[in-house]
Amino acid sequence: MHEALRAFLADIDELSDTDREAIAPLIQVDEYPQGHLLLQAGEIACRCYHVLRGCVRQYQLIDGKDKTTAFFTEGQTIVSFASYTQQQPVAHYWECLEDCVLIVGDMVQERDAYEQFPQLEVITRRMMAEDFGEMQREMSAFMTASPRDRYLRLLETRPELLQRVPQHQLASFLGVTPESLSRIRRRLRERS
Repeated sequence: MHEALRAFLADIDELSDTDREAIAPLIQVDEYPQGHLLLQAGEIACRCYHVLRGCVRQYQLIDGKDKTTAFFTEGQTIVSFASYTQQQPVAHYWECLEDCVLIVGDMVQERDAYEQFPQLEVITRRMMAEDFGEMQREMSAFMTASPRDRYLRLLETRPELLQRVPQHQLASFLGVTPESLSRIRRRLRERS
């Protein structure tokens, strides 16, 4: 069993060791190189992912400009719910910013796994509810914060992104230009 998958399963308290050993072979784990596009605008998301190792960026092209809308790192799930469940085309891209190790799921695999291990559906629903709640909190905080406060929140909640993601992508994610992000960082350094 892949070591990253073993660690992921070990963190799920609801599973016994026997369950973990039985479930592991059902889980598809794939490696993707830096720069690989998991999904492109206009496609239907027929797969979902869970990051075991690496960083994936979600972005859109708006008026020819690249706009970063999310970063997914270890322990986070990547899914476009409407596309995945209702088979609607997406408007965004998923790009591996680093070499990635991802759990790969699709509807057929999920259904088969839930039939064999009904507790997996309960676990998956709990994880989805937690992810959705976190996403709502982040969106609310983002919408009401100034660019400086968005940056400070990023420093507080996801400081590893500063080392893993190019500054122009961080700036796009924060809704500012790279120059504005540089000014925010400089002012904060001057105050320290």
